[in-house]
This record gives sequence, C-alpha cells and structure tokens, in this order.
Amino acid sequence: MSLSDRLRRTAVWRSVFRQSHLRDDRSRARVILNNIFLHLHPVRMPKSAIRLRYTWGMGALCAILFAIEVVTGIMLMFYYRPTPEHAYLDMVDLAEQVPFGIVREMHRWAAHLMVVTVWLHMLRVFLTGSYKPPRQFNWVVGVFLLVLTMFLSFTGYLLPWDQLSYWAITVGSNMARSVPFLGQDGPGAGALGLVHAGNDIRFLLLGGRTVGANALLRFYVLHCVLVPLATVVLMAVHFWRIRRDGGMSGPEAYADVDRAGGS
Repeated sequence: MSLSDRLRRTAVWRSVFRQSHLRDDRSRARVILNNIFLHLHPVRMPKSAIRLRYTWGMGALCAILFAIEVVTGIMLMFYYRPTPEHAYLDMVDLAEQVPFGIVREMHRWAAHLMVVTVWLHMLRVFLTGSYKPPRQFNWVVGVFLLVLTMFLSFTGYLLPWDQLSYWAITVGSNMARSVPFLGQDGPGAGALGLVHAGNDIRFLLLGGRTVGANALLRFYVLHCVLVPLATVVLMAVHFWRIRRDGGMSGPEAYADVDRAGGS
C-alpha cells in the first residue's frame, strides 16, 4: 500500500474529505454534493440538526453579532479616515456630530460581546464533547475562527488612535517579538540568521519599528478587509460541516443520521 493510500485511510483525512475521488459517476457526483464550494446546501439533513437543544444558541449569537459588526462597520467606513491626523477626530465626530453616532457604540459593544460569546461557544462544544469524531475537523475550523475573532478585536483596538489604543497596541505588538522563529527575540530567531528588527513579524504587522501611520493603515486594512473575508469563508465551512456532521447539539446526534436518511 502506497503512502498516499495509507494517508487517505487515516481518521484525519476522512474527517476533512468525506468522499474519496473515485472514477465512477456516482462517486464523482457525491464529491460535488459534499463540497461546500460546489454545493452549498446538504442534500439530506438529520432530524436532530433542526431541533433546539442545549446549545445555548451561542453559535447563532456569534453569527448575529458578526452580522451586526459588518453592517455597522460599513457605516463607520463612510466617516472614518485611517490617518493619524484624522482618526481620533473622526471618532469624536462619530460620537458627537454625526447623525446616528450610536452606530460606533453598537460596533464596539457588539465586538466585546462577540469575543465573550465565541469563548462561551467553544466552552459549550468542549463540555458536550462536540469536538470528537466525526467532528474533529470542524473543531479545528472553530479554533481558527476563535483566533480570527481575537485578531479582529486586536486590529480594531488601534483604530480610535487615542492614548489607550496606542499604548495597548504598542505592548501587544511587542509580544510578537517573542514568537518562535518569526520574532526578533523569539526562540530559534538566530538559527538561520534571517530574522532581525527590520524584518520580523512585529515589523510586518506595524510596517515599521514603532506604532505610526503605517501601522494604523495596516490595521485598518486587516480589520476591514482581510480578516473579515477569511472569517466569512470559515464561517460558511463551519456551518455547512455542522449540518453535514449531524447537527449542532453533540456527537450523539450523529447517530440519528442513518435513521433520518442522512449520509
């Protein structure tokens, strides 16, 4: 048996790729039906997938809060300019001059609630054992979503450009210097002699050696474009895999798939 065949027989591979790429027409059709990017909605769903159980609704709350963040964030982009000369003044105008300035407060508090809700959702998944097979791949996707949520909060913290955000990002970005192999002061940084203060991960994040105009612009692009796009893609995969894996309540729901006619 070749190495590729042994890899395809592992539990990790079967968790990610449910259908093997065989040559007959039925198998090729199932490959398309089991791919979120080729077929969004599952062909069949177990009954347990649409029941309201002991989930606390945390996953749905996370999605709702993210939608609020997107809508209010787009509205704020019409008034906010990511430059050191205008950023703080624009925040003041949003609070005092711009009609419906409460949108900025909605955006800020929804962000705080989203961080708390995502952590509670991960706690619920852990306590109910929903990370166990066949859901281990979706657990990994959820961990990535947790990291992206924290990174969204981190990048958005600099945008008000006040003393609190400036020094908080200064301290936070200095922590990046200790990242293994990528940070200037991290373990293994001098192994290859390629990482120094001018090209480590902190320099990449800030666009310089200190928090300044380049850092503000980079954090703005990350916060408004790159990280949200990555989050949307992973959320789509996450929700689709929940339905494919038998529902959102727990691993025991997966046993209902065959009884409900699922696959």
